[in-house]
Amino acid sequence: MCHWFGGYGGFGGVGMFFGILLGLAVLAGLVILIIWLVRRSGSSEYKSSHFSSNSSAIEIAKERYAKGEISQEEYQRLISELEKR
Repeated sequence: MCHWFGGYGGFGGVGMFFGILLGLAVLAGLVILIIWLVRRSGSSEYKSSHFSSNSSAIEIAKERYAKGEISQEEYQRLISELEKR
């Protein structure tokens, strides 16, 4: 019986080469996926926009209102409470 690339006909090394190449490709793909996941979790939009050292509480409330995350009534209540401080 003849196996693909591994049996008779002089193709013995070709199958091993493609097997190693496929294994390296899968390994490289996993490494790239892990790097992408780590970078994505460390730099979320919420963390960078809401917790920067230059933002004040009023600026954060304005950003949240502009994005539609809070209603106008909630925005006005936050601003009035923050201005009292």
